[in-house]
Amino acid sequence: MRFIHVKNRRMFDGLFNLLANNIDVILFFSIVYVKLISYEKSISSGYMDKSVIFPIAASILILISFSFLFKEKNRTSFLYIVDIVLSAILVADLMYYRYFKDITTVAAIRNAKLLQGVSSSVGSVASAKDLYYFLDLFILLPLGRIYKKRRKNSKPLPKRILSFLIIFALGIGINAGVFYRVSKEQPTLLTAMSNRIYLTNMIGNIDFHLVDSYNYINNAVKNSKDLPEERVKDIKAFLQKNNSSTEESNFKGIGEGKNLIVIQVEALQGFVINQKVNGQEITPNLNKWVNKCMYFDNYYYQVAGGNTSDAELMSNNSLYPAQSGAAYYTYSGNKYDSLAAALKDKNYYTAALHGNSEGFWNRNVMYKAQSFDDFFGEHSFNVDEKIGLGLSDKSFLNQSLEKMKNFKQPYYSFLVTLTSHFPYEAVDKYGDFNVGEYEGTFIGKYLKAIHYTDAQLGKFLDNLEKDGIMQNSIIALYGDHFAIPKDNAQQLFKFENESSSDDYTWFKYQKVPLLLHFPNDEYAGVNHRYTCQMDLYPTLANMYNLPKNYMFGKDMLNGNSQKVIFRNGSFIDGQNLYVSWSNTYYDLKSGTKVNETEKLKKEKDEYTKELQYSDDLQNHNLISEFSQKK
Repeated sequence: MRFIHVKNRRMFDGLFNLLANNIDVILFFSIVYVKLISYEKSISSGYMDKSVIFPIAASILILISFSFLFKEKNRTSFLYIVDIVLSAILVADLMYYRYFKDITTVAAIRNAKLLQGVSSSVGSVASAKDLYYFLDLFILLPLGRIYKKRRKNSKPLPKRILSFLIIFALGIGINAGVFYRVSKEQPTLLTAMSNRIYLTNMIGNIDFHLVDSYNYINNAVKNSKDLPEERVKDIKAFLQKNNSSTEESNFKGIGEGKNLIVIQVEALQGFVINQKVNGQEITPNLNKWVNKCMYFDNYYYQVAGGNTSDAELMSNNSLYPAQSGAAYYTYSGNKYDSLAAALKDKNYYTAALHGNSEGFWNRNVMYKAQSFDDFFGEHSFNVDEKIGLGLSDKSFLNQSLEKMKNFKQPYYSFLVTLTSHFPYEAVDKYGDFNVGEYEGTFIGKYLKAIHYTDAQLGKFLDNLEKDGIMQNSIIALYGDHFAIPKDNAQQLFKFENESSSDDYTWFKYQKVPLLLHFPNDEYAGVNHRYTCQMDLYPTLANMYNLPKNYMFGKDMLNGNSQKVIFRNGSFIDGQNLYVSWSNTYYDLKSGTKVNETEKLKKEKDEYTKELQYSDDLQNHNLISEFSQKK
């Protein structure tokens, strides 16, 4: 009996010593696990794959395994430093998600210098709740010092290596099983990463960043080599089929010899059109012009990490945004078969105009790459009124009009506005637009900002008409991207009296207006067809009788395509909406969920392949190769 008691006592002492000697490891695992789960809930939008607990635990075990290579005192310091780094990454990821609705990638970090000037935007998505991720660091610092002082013994190196190998193997083994499951359920997800939020919800934050880093390095190595000839042939065949003329010839050549004026409006989201607040029209000027234009009310933005620059890329080239980061930076050395280049071949003068610094989003390089004759940036204007990031829309549009009057005709003018830029705080002192109960709220600030920009656009369009410029011009005006980020979705839903807040409801509002104006207000009316930014260039190409060679979009006024593919893998096919991050289908009319069919699965696979084709085309500068072989 005494022997059993002694044996139990030794077992208890052994277990106690094991726990006491590894309290730093246990605390690290527990704290980091809670942080990672909290992060997953923040980006899950109501959907979180519960099996993510396994890769999260596995990734923490892998990090812990390396700590066993250190002596115990240094091990505690190592874990503390890793905790700091992970906390900083999680907070940065949350801020990035709130602004871009996406997950931070290596390519996005490389492009961080392009975000100069939007520190107020980044700051505005920071939250006091984010301090939660750092609270433990202040508590653990003094405890860690006490713990290290009391530690006297240190395991010999062979035992530490054995501990490292066992824990590392356990973590790798769990992850291998998870990755195998993901690769079976979504065959291209780990490599194409077309749906980063969904992927993160399946494998966790740490594993996502490891996969992203691996893919970034792997792609850099692969892209330094030539694509297999079969792959190049597949891409060429796809483009030839996609750009073949439709049987119809609506609006064919209607714009030949006419000026083209394209206006990309900062953060002009569709829900403000013909909408009121506190009894006042939010966009009274655009509402007037909607009735004088061909108005597309189901026109979707498709931007990714490049935001405004992505909208420019798609509208002028009909190429998808970069898989990660900004194409305006990553592919600035490529050859482009752009709208400006095609019009230059028809003796058009081409100019881009924007009231921000020339280097912002690498525009000074990219406009040259797209064959614009001139770029009128901040230094080409008299900066007599600055609001927010740069020259006010009022001054920019007035000065742009004076410049355009002196352009050699026919010309293509591409104008990008600025004042209604997130976070919409810069125009409070300009105008007295009363937003009623929304005063001081995020959406209230946006309504004021876009009301200001609407007034300037109204004056600009009225002056184009008054000066007779419209008589010989076709005008396209559209919004570049969302105005209300996902973390403020509830304010938008409340404003729109939406009782539901599911993904289908969210997508209903991810539209931007597209207005096409023809001389004498011809062809005015509403077009309900599902279209997107990728479709603008093919449509204009038909109007101006331009060649179509390397476009991924379709003509909005010919054919019957209603395809809208988003960079994250979501898509619309005219009847259904696929939400990639929850792997869910919705009926577009009713909003009810539908089961995946063979037809829908085939569409999903085809659209994923289309995104990969666009990536390959840009990664390997294939337009240059194709054009040389003509």
